[in-house]
Amino acid sequence: MSEKNAPPPFLFKRWMNKTPKMIALGGAVFTVLVIVGVWYYASPKNTQIGYTPKQPIPYSHKLHVDGLGMDCRYCHTGVETGKNALIPPSQTCMNCHATIKADSPKLAPLRKSVQDKTPIPWIRVNKIPDHAHFPHQAHVTKGVGCVSCHGRVDQMEEVRVVSPLSMSWCLECHQNPSGHIRDKNKVTEMTDAPGTLSTTLLKTPLKTDCSRCHR
Repeated sequence: MSEKNAPPPFLFKRWMNKTPKMIALGGAVFTVLVIVGVWYYASPKNTQIGYTPKQPIPYSHKLHVDGLGMDCRYCHTGVETGKNALIPPSQTCMNCHATIKADSPKLAPLRKSVQDKTPIPWIRVNKIPDHAHFPHQAHVTKGVGCVSCHGRVDQMEEVRVVSPLSMSWCLECHQNPSGHIRDKNKVTEMTDAPGTLSTTLLKTPLKTDCSRCHR
């Protein structure tokens, strides 16, 4: 056959027949990587832990809890009787600061709050999602220590989030609660020293049915 009558060369190479499969495989791998990346980096462990908002008054938990020995329940009065621990009203702070550092410039917003009868705009640090039901009273009265969820607040100048407060985190405790149960009169103790845990520890997992937390 003369060169004049020879068939034209192929426009595409033979190896290019695998291109659709390579594109499909690459797309699948990319999709999996995106899902894994979002699942890991957008999880509460990365988006919530370490959150430390700037508060309107520089309140040091380290000073008040560790230095002065104040009990959590003096300020967070609802922790044993209701769903929320409650942020203390300004008058609770003034019970001490009416005479202690009464003229401190840092406490000017507190004095103004009492004078104007308006609440201080504290910024909430730990927050359970709206679709979840978490009653503080049910946990504290059973012996779940404050430190199990909020960490060593007695060592924090500024309170920060130390627990992811996610569904898997809650389930871990419900499935193995013994390490978080204390004697009921020691729920506000911050240390994990021997002897602080209850001698009658729970041995069986707690109920984890959906309606328990989602109502």
